[in-house]
Amino acid sequence: MTDYSQPAPQMPEGFYVDQASGITIPNGVQLASHGRRIGAYFLAIPLALVTLGIGYIIWGLIVWGKGTSPALQVLGMRVYRPEQRKVGSFGTMALRNIVGGIVQGILSIITMLVSFILFLSRPDRRSLPDLVASTVVLHDPNKVLPS
Repeated sequence: MTDYSQPAPQMPEGFYVDQASGITIPNGVQLASHGRRIGAYFLAIPLALVTLGIGYIIWGLIVWGKGTSPALQVLGMRVYRPEQRKVGSFGTMALRNIVGGIVQGILSIITMLVSFILFLSRPDRRSLPDLVASTVVLHDPNKVLPS
């Protein structure tokens, strides 16, 4: 039986619920599109080549503390933890990129395909690394999210 005497929970000021995924995210940002996320995946390759790999790793370690990666940063995206309502920390990014990356890419091509299918089919656009770290990727064109 439903208890209608309790008021509905109030939305925190400055947030809205994404209609497709049901995730509460800050005003001024949106879930990153499939195309933008795929673009970041493929952008990482030339960025790593241009920076000779080691530069990409150093860049990544610096920007992980801001909840992003080099390719995500170039395309204006940030990793966000909706349950905590905050941008991913260095630890979250390490979990997402190292552990999630191992699960997704190194174990086998099958897990990479499963991750891609999950990403395309889920309304919250989460891939295996996102599920491992409980994150979503947001497009933040106006730099609304705190650094």
